[in-house]
Amino acid sequence: MTNTTQPETQPHELATRSTAPIDPGRASAAPRRTPRAPRRAWVALAVLMLPVLLVSIDNTVLSFALPAISRDLAPTAAQQLWIIDAYPLVLAGLLVGMGSGGDRFGRRRMLLIGSTGFAVVSIVAAFAPTAEALIAARAALGFFGAMLMPSTLSLLRAVFTDREQRRLAIAIWASGFAAGSALGPLVGGLLLEHFAWGSVFLLAVPVLVPLLVLVPLLIPESRDPAPGRIDLVSTVLSLAAMGPIVYGIKSLATEGVDGFGVQAIAFGAFCAVWFVRRQLRSDSPMLDVRLFRQGSFGGAVLVNLFSVIALVGFLYFVSQHLQLIAGLTPVAAGLALLPGLVAMIIAGLVVVPIARRVRPRVLVPVALGLSAAGYLLIAVTTSAESIAPIVIAFVLLGVGIGAAETVSNELILSSAPPAKAGAASAVSETAYELGAVLGTAVLGSILAAQFRSGIVLPSVLTEGQADAARETLAGAVTVSEQLPGPIGAQLAASAAHAFDGGVVVTSLIGVGLMLAAAVVAAIALRNPAPAPTE
Repeated sequence: MTNTTQPETQPHELATRSTAPIDPGRASAAPRRTPRAPRRAWVALAVLMLPVLLVSIDNTVLSFALPAISRDLAPTAAQQLWIIDAYPLVLAGLLVGMGSGGDRFGRRRMLLIGSTGFAVVSIVAAFAPTAEALIAARAALGFFGAMLMPSTLSLLRAVFTDREQRRLAIAIWASGFAAGSALGPLVGGLLLEHFAWGSVFLLAVPVLVPLLVLVPLLIPESRDPAPGRIDLVSTVLSLAAMGPIVYGIKSLATEGVDGFGVQAIAFGAFCAVWFVRRQLRSDSPMLDVRLFRQGSFGGAVLVNLFSVIALVGFLYFVSQHLQLIAGLTPVAAGLALLPGLVAMIIAGLVVVPIARRVRPRVLVPVALGLSAAGYLLIAVTTSAESIAPIVIAFVLLGVGIGAAETVSNELILSSAPPAKAGAASAVSETAYELGAVLGTAVLGSILAAQFRSGIVLPSVLTEGQADAARETLAGAVTVSEQLPGPIGAQLAASAAHAFDGGVVVTSLIGVGLMLAAAVVAAIALRNPAPAPTE
């Protein structure tokens, strides 16, 4: 976020989702001696980890609840995608703006407001009676979620004034993203095994209530003494750019080329250009787009974006395959994906010493090549019984993405001047959330279109049954259970064949995304800029 650091903070020490900082060749001058944080500060860190874990869990847990939600609320294919996308879309659009608001009005205050709103809306989402109501609740969760992440990091940097302790604290904070992603499928599986799908939303309440009690006791208020102005126009433009583009992609993939989908993308592109031009003219931009003039910075951001698209898209279709086609329980499906998510965390740690010896232009493409191999394995082995190949494929994908994102996140920060480290972290976080949106918008929409064109419906279906079976895999499975044995089995087999046919196409696109990211990394990271000193 622009202008989020305090005078005593060392901006270049900021880390994002990487599990440990990589030495980019900083000056070796001895740091100024500062008071070491008391034990109370480490308790404060544990409290600040609660919203980090919650937000990252939310990014993966909903994919496992989707089959149950589809059976209960019967959403259309487009609504099913919006249930997933509404949250990260709003979150991505408001991250930088909420960070500026915390600078001005108080970061602790923003954290408490966001936590209260997130808990209340989570209860509303848990009991949503319709797909439309759930989409609206997810959008509201994105609004309040955008208050949480910038505030936690800013407060953490204010609590830890000692350089080495702050570096460790930030690394622990950053590892919460990977840990939350790993816990998401398992926690979701355990909840769905015993409770209704609304339980995945109610999880927020016991997590955030301790935060609301302990934050005022442990963490002092923190503000930027010279905050930049709040740019409401830029905030609106960022949402107006992403929303129509995502909607247009969904429309083109599910409904075909029509005027409205093309117009939506054109309008979003116009707002995006307007947003960029406004930032370039501003003396205190909400998002410093000038950072993209450095090739290593822009290349690292694109690597992050493509990696998250591939990860979220993979989880979207694999969670449905494991539960609705392979017949696994939610817990078993979560355990099947756990090795890959753990591998992602381990890869982020192991790559740190390797990155000191291997150049990014070599290390990142090799890591992304592993992710491409994971997608390729899915494409050539997809079948109703393909559980072991999915586990192996996700381990490959997780290792590749975990290693690539650790290196690219550090490059994002080391490529920016120290005074721009806050803006650099905002760009990285926004790319992560935008990738989560596009993962389901692009890959999910293509999968839905392939499913709809490939499924063969029995002639005995009513019009309502045919519409439900044609919309989603969960709808087809539900309808098949209502039909006589042979006809129901025929519909279930056709739905499984159509869905897995779409998975093959989607997986090949995932291979292309990973290879494209590898090419970008090999070119843009050829000569990464050393860490600036001013």
